[in-house]
Amino acid sequence: MTLEQLRIFVAVATREHVTQAARDLNLTQSATSAAVAALEARYQTRLFDRVGRRIVLTAAGRAFLVEAKSILARVASAETVLDDLAGLKRGSLALAASQTIAGYWLPAFIHRFNAAHPAIRLSLSIGNTEQVAADVREGSADLGFVEGHVDDPVLAATPVAEDELVLVTPPGHPLCRASSVTASDLRSARWVLREAGSGTRSVFEAALRQLSVDPAELDVAFDLPSNEAVRGAVEAGAGVTVISRLVVIRALKAGLLAVADLPLPRRHFFSLRHKEHHQTQAMREFLRMVGEVGKAP
Repeated sequence: MTLEQLRIFVAVATREHVTQAARDLNLTQSATSAAVAALEARYQTRLFDRVGRRIVLTAAGRAFLVEAKSILARVASAETVLDDLAGLKRGSLALAASQTIAGYWLPAFIHRFNAAHPAIRLSLSIGNTEQVAADVREGSADLGFVEGHVDDPVLAATPVAEDELVLVTPPGHPLCRASSVTASDLRSARWVLREAGSGTRSVFEAALRQLSVDPAELDVAFDLPSNEAVRGAVEAGAGVTVISRLVVIRALKAGLLAVADLPLPRRHFFSLRHKEHHQTQAMREFLRMVGEVGKAP
C-alpha cells in the first residue's frame, strides 16, 4: 500500500466519482481506477459498489476511509514539522472560518499575514461553526475561527475578539419604532434566521432563553445558509433578524435597514486548534496577529 494509493482512494471516496477525482488529482482516469483496483485486489476486499454510472462506498470502504484520512493527516503533519524548520520562509497554513468571520473580520488579518510572509501558502475554507470545528478536529484545517463556544475536548478554543449582535428590521417596521422590544414582540414578529448549526443562530437562541422565550415559539419564515441571504431577505421585507453588526453596517448607513432596541449580549470570536497537533511558527504568528499568543494546553 502506498501513500499515493491512499490519496487516490480518499479523493475518489469523497467525490464518489472516478473522473472528478482524476481531474482534481491531475491524473488519467485509467491511472485512478487502477490505483483503486490494486488496493481491492491486494486485500481481496471490495471498497466500492458500482451503481449505474455512480460508485458508492461499501461498508469496508467506509471503515477504510476513516483510517486512510487519519494516515494522510499524520503525513501532512510530518511534512508541516519539516517545513517549520525553515521558519516562515516556506510552508502552508490552512484556515477555516464561519461565515461572519470569514467575510467581515478575518480578511484584514489574512492580507496582513500574506504581506509579511508571502512564502507561506494560505488557504481558507468557509462553513458554519460545526463544520469549522470538524475541519480542525479532522486535520483539514490548522486553525479555525468561529462565533460562539465549541465544546470539544480535543480542541483548544481561545477568545480573540468581540462581536455585537443587533436586531435589524426593514425601515419603518413596528419593532424599530418601539421604545423597547418585549418578549411578546419577539413572538409575534416574522423572522429570517441563519441555519441551525451557525454561531449566530446558537447565540441568538441562547439570548432568547434568557428572555424566557422558547426559540420554537418564533414565527420563522426562512432558514437561510448565509449572512448575505439573510440580510437581503430582511431588506426585501421578508421579516426581521438578529445578525452581526459587521454584516449590516453598510446597509444601516444607507438606510436600507434599521436597528430595534433589544439589548443583546456581546459574543466572542474564538480561535480553534487541535490540542494534539504540532503548532507551527506560521500558526503562532497568525494567532499573534489576531491578538492571541498560542499556548500549549
